Amino acid sequence: MISSFFKAVFYQPLYNGLIYLMDVLPFFDAGVIVILFTIIVKLIMFPLSIKATRAQIEMKEIEKDLKMIKKQYPDKKDQTQKTIELYKEKNINPFAGFFVLLLQLPIIIALYQIFLKSGLPVINVELLYSFVSAPLSINMSFLGLINIAEKSIFLALLAGISTYFQIAYATPPVDPNVDPNDKPTMQEDMMKMMQKQMKYGFPVLVIFISWSVSAAVSIYWITSNLFTIAQELYIRKHIRKVN
Repeated sequence: MISSFFKAVFYQPLYNGLIYLMDVLPFFDAGVIVILFTIIVKLIMFPLSIKATRAQIEMKEIEKDLKMIKKQYPDKKDQTQKTIELYKEKNINPFAGFFVLLLQLPIIIALYQIFLKSGLPVINVELLYSFVSAPLSINMSFLGLINIAEKSIFLALLAGISTYFQIAYATPPVDPNVDPNDKPTMQEDMMKMMQKQMKYGFPVLVIFISWSVSAAVSIYWITSNLFTIAQELYIRKHIRKVN
């Protein structure tokens, strides 16, 4: 039931969108189409990304206040009450970023499955809508240099490197105003450890996955990462101007 819903609502529409672009833009190779398609989907998701980034920045801005509450009110009940009061005062929804991520997650999973299981240049016509035609032929030679139906260590490495920079930029910097004598909590230590693992471990995983399947997945990862970095730069600059 869930898999059928996911397929009908997320996977199939996105798959049709990719094939539609290949049909109406036959002069572009499959690699360029994957780039265009990834950008279009990212632009559609852009309003959600703005909300998620704004929520992250707002939570970062009140980090000091939250630490002060923990120091001043050892009792957990008092901490909870004062924290809720702070959220109301600053007009912050602490779950906003989580809800936005939850909304984006099915789309991200569907996109990844499309590029992982698309089987291009073979097209699954059973998944196509009546108004979407399968292209007569698909040029799988990206810029005339790389056959994206096959593996590419070069693109896989680029996918891993771009993932590293995307995570590095998204990871919040160390606050210079933090008291060095202020010992981090166990939760903060765990968060730092997880961030380190993500920063160095996840790019390696991306390289392995990208090398294991077709180069189309690598192009998707590279485009998605570069777009996300540019998107974060734009959003953070825009939010600073507004504030």
